[in-house]
Amino acid sequence: MDPKRFETALLSLFDKDEDKVTQACHYALSASGKRLRPQLLFALLKDLRIAEETGLSCALAIELVHNYSLVHDDLPEMDDDDWRHGRPTIHKAYDQATAVLAGDALLTKAFEVIAQDKGLSEGMRVSCISALAKAAGHKGMILGQVLDLNIELESADGSTLKKMDEAKTGELLALPLSCGLILANKTEQIESAQTLGKALGVAFQIQDDIFDVTKSLKELGKEASDEKNQKVNYVSIYGLEKAKALADELFQTCLDSCKGKGWMKTGELISHISLRDY
Repeated sequence: MDPKRFETALLSLFDKDEDKVTQACHYALSASGKRLRPQLLFALLKDLRIAEETGLSCALAIELVHNYSLVHDDLPEMDDDDWRHGRPTIHKAYDQATAVLAGDALLTKAFEVIAQDKGLSEGMRVSCISALAKAAGHKGMILGQVLDLNIELESADGSTLKKMDEAKTGELLALPLSCGLILANKTEQIESAQTLGKALGVAFQIQDDIFDVTKSLKELGKEASDEKNQKVNYVSIYGLEKAKALADELFQTCLDSCKGKGWMKTGELISHISLRDY
């Protein structure tokens, strides 16, 4: 889908001239994010020969949930970050109460967007909403956040980080693949797609841990909060070179999986992600 078309649809969900919480939602969505999760959904729909427009509501919903997670993740009680995408985070640009409410608004809007998409059958809407709720819920992304909050208190190792990142990052990268398969009536492939998405989530997080020690605040657009919060990550456990090798290995696993499924556009997108400069 044309990126401008998606951005227009996304930003139209919250009026920047309304109340403070609505303004904060618009502010959060207007950041120059990668839109990786919507891109994954649209790439898979191309591979499955389904019109990209069919997945617009799901792509919007997934991006809303992703941004909700960032708003709450940045709060002082969580990762305590002051910068996101090169701009003050919501609790800094507004205040903490507004950030909490804006995150809540972004999350609940996601379910509304899919529910109101009359272009999808009722069964597809229910299935996509269910997948969204599961990925974002207490055994999905929230579980990952709980593990992240407690990881500095544990004797953390690679398996601990993997479990955390499969939930915190992987669940929401597996979600666009699940939704794409629901929209294509290929639900029998969801389990293997979720395995792919979780592996991609771990690879992506290792890559981010590497960037935290190799790039500046200006390059990242955010703070390297792990060091500030004295949290372990892949680089602190394995060292820089081994962390790079682990990320490369996981990305290759994802690419091999895409090739085996015939998902060439999805593979191209993952390949592009994997080649981000360290």
